[in-house]
Amino acid sequence: MTHSFENANFDAAGQPIGTKETADALRRRLKRANRAGSFKALALVAPLLLFLTVTFLLPIALLLARSVDNKEIGQVLPLTVEQLASWDMNALPSDQVFQAFAADLRVAPRDRVAEVGKRLNYYSSGFRTLLNKTAREADTLAPGTARQQLVAISEKWGDVGTWKVIKQASPSLTDYYLLKAVDLTRDAGGHIATATDDAIYVDVIVRTLVISLTVTVFCVILGYPLAYLLATTKPSYARWLMMLVLLPFWTSLLVRTTAWLVLLQSNGVVNSILSRLGLVSAPLELVHNRVGVLIAMTHILLPFVVLPVHAVMTGIPDVYWRAASSLGAPAHKAFLRVYLPLTMPGVGAGALLVFILALGYYITPALVGGPKDQMLSYFIAYFVNQSSNWGMAAALAVVLLALVVCLYLTLVVAYGRGRTGAKA
Repeated sequence: MTHSFENANFDAAGQPIGTKETADALRRRLKRANRAGSFKALALVAPLLLFLTVTFLLPIALLLARSVDNKEIGQVLPLTVEQLASWDMNALPSDQVFQAFAADLRVAPRDRVAEVGKRLNYYSSGFRTLLNKTAREADTLAPGTARQQLVAISEKWGDVGTWKVIKQASPSLTDYYLLKAVDLTRDAGGHIATATDDAIYVDVIVRTLVISLTVTVFCVILGYPLAYLLATTKPSYARWLMMLVLLPFWTSLLVRTTAWLVLLQSNGVVNSILSRLGLVSAPLELVHNRVGVLIAMTHILLPFVVLPVHAVMTGIPDVYWRAASSLGAPAHKAFLRVYLPLTMPGVGAGALLVFILALGYYITPALVGGPKDQMLSYFIAYFVNQSSNWGMAAALAVVLLALVVCLYLTLVVAYGRGRTGAKA
């Protein structure tokens, strides 16, 4: 009896814990303490989460929503959309559709009509001019003769295809932009088919992936030895080398890209040195092509590989080298079998970071690349800044986001399987 009492546990009040009720009470107190700690932690990070949601997540969500948003036509031409809902698209619509269209044009603001014309122009070229021309004469359209008057303004109003475009573009949600972003479209029967006009985006996506992957490989090849040098050299030298690695961050991306444009041009520093050394007889074309893009992007993104790889290397104890050597492994085998596998998490993190950053590059390819070297972000900027086609810009942004998410999930699954296999 004394032995069991001496080996018993005691609670905060000094009473022995030996009953089921006492254990349940302890578990309840522990749960309450954990909940209280969770609420306190949530209260501490709530302002930051709210700030990120309002300033970062919400704008991104609103932009991505523009890829399927199509409310303008239904808001400006509500009567027309309502009448076209029951139209079978086999022949010209009824007189009620023409009258509803005339009534919508009479009351719609001219700037909103222009926006609808611009939106319809994405589906069929020339629609913006047609709609603006018709809107200028909307006040003269009489309800009883709307069909004849519209056909008199333009023969296109007597074409079934014109009304098909309006009906196809009338739903408040559309997949037009998302399909176009991957060179697809819907045919007259509503089935998804390969687009024949302006089908360039799949090539742009492939080009973006190829450039990003090439830059990632170059950064890993150049960054790994540099990180190894930083991790193994004397601390006094390593500090200066690290400062040189971080030096590009002290200047803006635009300045660094412009500097490469000056260095690589036909009469630039690189070609001048090569000519004086007699290595080339004519200047090399190093800018406004793929070579300049790869050189500039590799230089800019190289630190994003060096830093994580260096961080992993500095955490590897030297005793592993000595252990491998004591077991008879030569230096190259110790590196390949021991050191290199230990550094792979840093290599993977750096490569993933560089690849994701390279996918969204815009300034560098725009300045030092040619027309065939522009990446996906260039077209997003074009649709936002020049053509004001927010739907197409948002659809391309969705494609870019999907590429990043798919890559990340693939790596997570592969890493999980690798860890499972290692444990097995």
